[in-house]
Amino acid sequence: MSQQLSFDLPAKPALGRDDFFVAPSNAMAVALMDANFAWPSGKLVLTGPKGSGKTHLAHVWARDSGARVISARRLTDHDLPTLASGPVAVEDVPDIAEDGRAQKALFHLHNMVLTHGHRLMFTGRPAPNLWGLGLADLQSRVQAATHAALEAPDDALLAVVLAKLFNDRQIAPKPDVIPYLVGRMDRSFAAAQAVVERLDRLALAEQRTLSRALAIQMMSADRRSETGEI
Repeated sequence: MSQQLSFDLPAKPALGRDDFFVAPSNAMAVALMDANFAWPSGKLVLTGPKGSGKTHLAHVWARDSGARVISARRLTDHDLPTLASGPVAVEDVPDIAEDGRAQKALFHLHNMVLTHGHRLMFTGRPAPNLWGLGLADLQSRVQAATHAALEAPDDALLAVVLAKLFNDRQIAPKPDVIPYLVGRMDRSFAAAQAVVERLDRLALAEQRTLSRALAIQMMSADRRSETGEI
């Protein structure tokens, strides 16, 4: 009898529009990604916890609008006038809260992009008023942008997120694995990423199919660890 085995291959996230599941927790943000949607003042802040889909939606918007996607930490490596010649999505802006040079670069990019009539997206995990940017003029401009937040997932979205994460790793769990996990794991995108990675590695290490029995084994070990039994 043949077995499906897990191979230690790098995950390749699927970032197309059809790969993003729309749920009540993200519907507003998805609607704002429409390339024809006119953001007030031409700029948008997209926030949400790790794994919530910020990068996914930024790339969907970029493909539809012809925008560039760039990490805030890499801004000083680029020619700003060239970047400002079209729409831009700047990811993980809170990461430069202690980097004055990068903040100045983002401030100038902000002004150039909007002056040219293009649109500008910022992403980060917390709400924009918590980004703590030391350059007050930049912080105020970020807070003046339209804000769309990706909320914690409900059961339906969590199930789809798990399915996508497994698919990104090119593995197909047994049909009863995801319902089992959804009923027992923490409701967060970060937890979904951790669970999928651990199950993948466990299946690889034990040369077993990714089954409900394997999920039970992993979750039971977690409970014993939490209660100090191991």
